[in-house]
Amino acid sequence: MAKFRRNHHNKTKGVAGGAVTKVGIFAGIMALLFFVFNRSSSSDSDNDTQSDPIVIKYEEPSEVNLALSDNYWPTSTTGEIIEHLNYTLSYSEKHEQAEWVAYRLTQQSIKKPNVERSNDFRPDPRVRKGSASPRDYFGTGYDRGHLVPAGDMNFDKRAMSETFYMSNISPQIRNFNGGIWRELEENTRDWAFQNQEIFVVTGPVLTQGIREKIGDNQVSVPDMYYKVILDVKEPEKKAIAFLLPNEISYKPLSSFAVSIDEVESITGIDFFHQFLEDDFEAELEAMNDISLWEIDSKRQELRIEKWNKRK
Repeated sequence: MAKFRRNHHNKTKGVAGGAVTKVGIFAGIMALLFFVFNRSSSSDSDNDTQSDPIVIKYEEPSEVNLALSDNYWPTSTTGEIIEHLNYTLSYSEKHEQAEWVAYRLTQQSIKKPNVERSNDFRPDPRVRKGSASPRDYFGTGYDRGHLVPAGDMNFDKRAMSETFYMSNISPQIRNFNGGIWRELEENTRDWAFQNQEIFVVTGPVLTQGIREKIGDNQVSVPDMYYKVILDVKEPEKKAIAFLLPNEISYKPLSSFAVSIDEVESITGIDFFHQFLEDDFEAELEAMNDISLWEIDSKRQELRIEKWNKRK
């Protein structure tokens, strides 16, 4: 290349200049293609060492925000609390899943037009030592069951996508996840709509009955799950909880209703200790009156006739 810059005569200079230009353009094109290839190769790879390998472009955030401030959080037995945009969780490294997830559910959020389900299961980059991986579930026979349901967060793309962090996922029997667990989730959205706003805490029971561990990260498979629901709006403040075995069920959803006190005694978690006065907390957490929570009987029929038969 240096000899062309000496300009021995005009002909050489013209030929050399054209050659330099062509070589430069060709080199530039090759460099660009190499960069694009490397970018696309790395983003398409399923690399579990990346904490968040999927990049999603979101629309403008919705005005809906379902996250709870810290005075509404349950106690954490692990000390690792993670805040996402619309929910908070307490992560258990020992079991590689959340011991609880907590958020509000409102009539406003439910009335929003639904976005498309994202299905972008991925590790949670905020978990200190790394969360479970989607690969932990492959070939196990267990569903990647949501704690915060995707259906509770389908009012915008980012809210929906955050429910697919593996910190929010727990191994569930297929016909439990798509059966009575689904029925409870759908009824919970009904209750939020009817009561304007409710507080929801959901999780696996990790203190007893661990069935087995799966995957390289040794994710615990719980025998039981809970959901705690609180309505503090006047005039009829009320609370209810559910304890459901991780199995197919033909029983009415109402048969699994319990008090919050019972869930607390099993899990060792104190749910509403910070924002309820002691006497009022004791009264609400002792409640177990399912008649205050209308259950859609058609969903039970659909579960038994169709959802429980899902292959």
